[in-house]
Amino acid sequence: MAETVVVDFPKNFTRALNDGQLRRNLRAAMDTLGMRRRTLFSDPVAFEQLRARGDAIRQRALRQLPELLERLETKCTANGIQVHWAETPAQANGICLEILRRHKATRVIKGKSMVSEEMHLNHFLEEHGVEALETDLGEYIIQLDHETPSHIIVPAIHKNRDQIARLFHEKIPDTPYTEVVEELNAIARKVLREKFFAGEVGVSGVNFAVAETGTLCLVENEGNGRMCTTAPPVHIAVMGLEKVVERLEDVPPLLRLLTGSATGQLITTYFNMITSPRKQGEKDGPKEVHLILLDNGRSKIWADPELRQTLKCIRCGACMNHCPVYTRLGGHAYGYVYPGPIGSILTPQLEGLDHAGAMATASSFCGACEEVCPVKIPIVDILRRLRVESYNKQDASNAVKGHGYKTNATESLTWKAWALSNAVPWINAVNAKLLGLLGPLLPRLPAWGIVKGWRQSRALPRFAGKSLHALAKESRIRDE
Repeated sequence: MAETVVVDFPKNFTRALNDGQLRRNLRAAMDTLGMRRRTLFSDPVAFEQLRARGDAIRQRALRQLPELLERLETKCTANGIQVHWAETPAQANGICLEILRRHKATRVIKGKSMVSEEMHLNHFLEEHGVEALETDLGEYIIQLDHETPSHIIVPAIHKNRDQIARLFHEKIPDTPYTEVVEELNAIARKVLREKFFAGEVGVSGVNFAVAETGTLCLVENEGNGRMCTTAPPVHIAVMGLEKVVERLEDVPPLLRLLTGSATGQLITTYFNMITSPRKQGEKDGPKEVHLILLDNGRSKIWADPELRQTLKCIRCGACMNHCPVYTRLGGHAYGYVYPGPIGSILTPQLEGLDHAGAMATASSFCGACEEVCPVKIPIVDILRRLRVESYNKQDASNAVKGHGYKTNATESLTWKAWALSNAVPWINAVNAKLLGLLGPLLPRLPAWGIVKGWRQSRALPRFAGKSLHALAKESRIRDE
């Protein structure tokens, strides 16, 4: 089993907020992405109509999810694609390794895939003597620096041109220092092109899987995804269960929403549709195509009607680009694969509230993420649900894993005392009197340390010398 990730959120957040260069890099990138999206979706009426259609498509697919997955498997199998089911990342990694060993492969070239990040596939393969090279430019940059993606669309969004130039100069042999973008692209292209020829197995993600036709759809701008899925003799596609859609006609509206929300494009440079391995007489394409369907807690999320809406996500990243928390911290501060608003609702459900529940508190509840979400995920409502479950220890069958982790005796007794004080008038009157007299002395009491965390971001309340009830009573007596 994979080791449990322990994330120190306060430390990560403090480090990110104190990194001025990171803040500047993020600000410049977010301004550009936001502007492009607003330009493309400049007609609010048309955008809302398109959002409604995208929402309806994803809702329909999720309602039929078990049936559609079975149809997808049947159709893919008929087309010659080998389908594998994995309940956990460990099982998915094991399937990948078994395929590689069967073909005696030691070199893998990868297109961008968040599910492979979820699986920690690169690390797993390296442990088993397999070289896994990221071929997306952003992924390649962060792989050189031994980092994880900071954004689900722009993995190296936290780096500027100067940082990338230094990285290439230091990490790629015989590479001169240059900040010219065209020259940096040429350097990466030269390295990656050699790897494309040497790759024995290609690994990719899946943006949409069409149950009607057994088609795997991949969206990209650089052409590396097409190379990864056609140049090597074996192609392994990994996807979460939720990526399936019912019909081929469902793809165009979702594609328009995805590309517009992610990068402000009408369509990306490449849109790949894979329906089978190479057929007899065809000159290119892989001889084998494998599809790995990963659950990793998604079936439990699907079983809850409210939480199910998390699975509508099409991984556009728009919620991150407009989140006041993410745009100041970047993705690494969250400590998990999926950062930002979508990560704050998805990760606690995948990892458990007891491990990642703090992510649900990394929100101002401003609702900006919901306003731009192309498939209308009620992110704020789900965040609220996760916060409530963090304190709910009741053993409910539909509760999120790790629920009730914040429950403690001190807090429980405090709230019970508060409830009693507000239910019994004379106790309330005594408390109000005591707070009026002793309120200024509270910070000097040892017990005040219990609320140290609360006080870090809140001003100390100033208690009135007399309660509202007492003031009203005195006023009534004077009037009489």
